[in-house]
Amino acid sequence: MSRVVIVTPHPDDETLGCGGTILKHISRGDEVYWLIVTSMGDRFPDNIKDKRNLEIIEVAKQYQFSDVYQLNQAASQLDSLPKGELISKISTVFSEVKPNVVYVPYPSDIHSDHKEVFEATMACTKWFRYPHVEKILAYETLSETDFTIDPDANGFRPNVFINISQYLRKKIEIMSIYESEIESFPFPRSVKAIESLAYVRGAASGVDAAEAFMLLKERIL
Repeated sequence: MSRVVIVTPHPDDETLGCGGTILKHISRGDEVYWLIVTSMGDRFPDNIKDKRNLEIIEVAKQYQFSDVYQLNQAASQLDSLPKGELISKISTVFSEVKPNVVYVPYPSDIHSDHKEVFEATMACTKWFRYPHVEKILAYETLSETDFTIDPDANGFRPNVFINISQYLRKKIEIMSIYESEIESFPFPRSVKAIESLAYVRGAASGVDAAEAFMLLKERIL
């Protein structure tokens, strides 16, 4: 059994990037923890924030996470937060959970929150301070990873593919809980786009549907 942490800048990143993989981990008896770094903050009305909190509760219930951690940092403002403060908050969670496997957003995503979360998380994976971390994988997020326009970015080049053929329907069902995030195609967070990416990744790896990752580090103990 492994202890797995899904580190997400925002709610819905977990499902877009790793929804099928989360379901697969849990079906195998792994402990899976959800770390949500940001919340909506004061610029959103209370009714919208309350609805999002209910969505988070329902999503967590559907996945059956071992636990959910919310750092409640203001969304879209992580680049103004002292890096050490964010590292400290993530470190506290890692020290409690002691994860073996860590999933993180791709650092060149167009949203600055994704880059900040990646860099802070990487500071919490040094073997001499966090010896329990054995594997780190970066996931792709529709409308963030694929919208990168930085000419100096290497681009998302997956080298790990996880078969989610039997979990794709459930992934779509869970993503649909986030009502404000799903729209009709060609919106990138549409059912058709999510399915299409899964089929493309499946075709690249010889299965019906897959999620793709970049393996950043693996320690064979």
